[in-house]
Amino acid sequence: KKDIPVANFTIHEIHCSRNIEVCCYCRESIPKTEMKKHVESEHVQVTCKCSMKIEKSLLEDHEASACPLRPAVCQHCDLQLAFNKLHEHQSYCGARTEQCSGCGLNVMVKDLKEHPRVCG
Repeated sequence: KKDIPVANFTIHEIHCSRNIEVCCYCRESIPKTEMKKHVESEHVQVTCKCSMKIEKSLLEDHEASACPLRPAVCQHCDLQLAFNKLHEHQSYCGARTEQCSGCGLNVMVKDLKEHPRVCG
């Protein structure tokens, strides 16, 4: 998968056919002696804490951006909880009220950032 000088092509092709294998999962060129290790370290199926089966090499990205159990922080109270619980929590948490120190009105937490614009 790389450009090589024409003069070296035949030797290069012989070397590659003896020593290099293309991974059937990711299509990367891997030395034949390392193929078993590559498959075991990159393509073996593991189970995430959310019970989803996923390739080991993809687990880190899954846990960071797609896993429903990944950590998430409430925008209202900074509580850390599982992402799949975030929406329900924020709906409840944002509906709480706090007294405005400026006008004394009880304002829903979700509206506190906008309230100073309309505060008497």
